[in-house]
Amino acid sequence: MERQMRLGLGQFNQLSEERLKFIKQLGVDDVLLNTPALPGDTHWEFEDVLHLRTQIESAGLRLGALENVPIQFYDKIMLGLPGRDKQIENMADTIRNMGRAGVETFGYHWMPNSVWRTSSTTPSRGGATVTSFDLALVKDAPLSHGRIFSEEEMWDNYEYYMKAILPVAEEAGVKLALHPDDPPVESLAGVPRLFRNFEGFKKGMEIGDSQIHGLDFCVGSWSEMGPGVIDAIRYFGERGKIFYVHFRDVQGHVPKFAEAFVNEGNCDMFAVMKTLKSVGFNGFMIPDHVPHVVDDTPWDHRGRAYTIGYMTAFLEILNAEAA
Repeated sequence: MERQMRLGLGQFNQLSEERLKFIKQLGVDDVLLNTPALPGDTHWEFEDVLHLRTQIESAGLRLGALENVPIQFYDKIMLGLPGRDKQIENMADTIRNMGRAGVETFGYHWMPNSVWRTSSTTPSRGGATVTSFDLALVKDAPLSHGRIFSEEEMWDNYEYYMKAILPVAEEAGVKLALHPDDPPVESLAGVPRLFRNFEGFKKGMEIGDSQIHGLDFCVGSWSEMGPGVIDAIRYFGERGKIFYVHFRDVQGHVPKFAEAFVNEGNCDMFAVMKTLKSVGFNGFMIPDHVPHVVDDTPWDHRGRAYTIGYMTAFLEILNAEAA
């Protein structure tokens, strides 16, 4: 039976009985782990990945994707530094082990200096706090990797990696899902950001031309770029390139924006989900970042439950319309 568009929860790196129960209680089935806390300094082993999957399945849930390995697994790959070929060998081992363990999707990014925010305590509705970014505050940030890298270098490094890793992922049966640069600015601390706009993603999908290569479509990151979220969903969704979705939004665009409640951002999020359904998206959607509300936990259980409530209602309406 073909899977339908559905909901999940994630953005944590360790499993617990309490968290798995919470996910099940909210009525979702897919679990995503972000940079899971697995043994290994250079790659992940088969048995460790398999244990994650079976622990999740024992709770009546499904491992939808593993998202992100530690940056030290592939920093030399992204920056074209000595040692990148050994890192590529290790990444190939990790992807093969994911495939052997039954992991269908591996989410990745191309940000050697990671996600940036300039505040984690920006006030939002009713005193909730959110993360925010202001490029003016970091325009003079020190170089993160010792020198200024060119955009041409970064594209060459990406093409070198894709040429090596795509055949491995195809053989292993593991989909590769690319996350946007966050924030999607031209460069930060001397490192260009390739996946900051539609043109970058189009080029990336052409370089990594394969049925198993697509997107982790982060609505919030696309919203940070400016208008065009719906158009991007249509373009990549109609081509079967959206593998799963981060369902979040922001207020404002680069160079300055702040995270937002799901019903207060730039986008009409119901229209976002409706467009995903119309293009035949059949993956899962997770809340991703959420505001931190009163008496919430570090993982923002309350904020995630609020967002899942909205998402559940949206999906029920869309499914009823299609019936």
